[in-house]
Amino acid sequence: MGWFWADNTSLARSNATSALPPPHPPLPRGAGEPPPACPMHKPSTTSPNPTRDPELSALSSAASACPYNPPSTETPSSTPSYISKLNPLNYMPSSISNTRDSTHQSVTLPLSREPSTIPRGDGSGNWEYPSPQQMYNAMLRKGYTDTPAEHVESMVAVHNFLNEGAWEEIKSWEGLFSRGVAKGWEYCRQGEENAQRVAALEAMRRQRRGEAEELEPKLLRFMGRPNEPTPKARMLGFMAWLYPSQFPDNPPFDRHDWFVQRHGPDGRTKELRYVIDYYSGPPEPTGEPVFYLDVRPAVDSPTAACERLARWGGDVWYRASGGSVREEMERRQRR
Repeated sequence: MGWFWADNTSLARSNATSALPPPHPPLPRGAGEPPPACPMHKPSTTSPNPTRDPELSALSSAASACPYNPPSTETPSSTPSYISKLNPLNYMPSSISNTRDSTHQSVTLPLSREPSTIPRGDGSGNWEYPSPQQMYNAMLRKGYTDTPAEHVESMVAVHNFLNEGAWEEIKSWEGLFSRGVAKGWEYCRQGEENAQRVAALEAMRRQRRGEAEELEPKLLRFMGRPNEPTPKARMLGFMAWLYPSQFPDNPPFDRHDWFVQRHGPDGRTKELRYVIDYYSGPPEPTGEPVFYLDVRPAVDSPTAACERLARWGGDVWYRASGGSVREEMERRQRR
């Protein structure tokens, strides 16, 4: 993802050695009792065995009379790990410069950030996209030093467009299943083309009846996982290897996991994880690039599995039962 969030809170560092109590003074040789500075000091008593070697008695008393063992003086490393420096909302560095820092940059890039239509989970407005300058600095930070600076603005525009499309797909899933799997099946069994329309009409009827309007989902956090293909992407890759004439060998160029807050009809909220595979397609005759998004709930629970099955199976049932043919005949009769 390309959204960044700066956190200037400094990490507190402690000095482990300053918390250690003062060490014991050296034990005098030949004494059979702990030194007076020991917190477990007790008055000396008569030794039951006066003929014992005084030197051995002193060593034995030093090892057993005082149970206090000072902790190790080794100081743990105070250098924070790389993971601790990442923003937990997007797993990106907490601060990305929005200034022209690199000498490799050949053009001046805009510094303004465009707001998205995706609401934040904390209720503080919508997420913001990075400025072209931030995008360029982030790519340099990741090692992509050969990126032409004059192309970054177009890259940001495509990045924002794809994220908006992904959010629209998530909203369509939430519009179907936020009221439960059973209600979602009622929509999906009427076909993919009709499900969204029927759900929107029912929402309008509820609004006319004066029912409380359902809150739209919110994006809690997200993370990019380009090097971890989803099980579906792995399966499609295997089918492309097994049947190259039937399945194109076009693996996704990126993968994201978005964590979404769902608002149920009873007012309760639930956190869901969506997986997004980004595919590139053949360009348009005009040269414009083409992208495809595969957005679906992650199978983290039986409910999520049922939602995916209902949406896929509902469309299959609608077509197999002749639903599309019946609609075409009804349209002809109305003419």
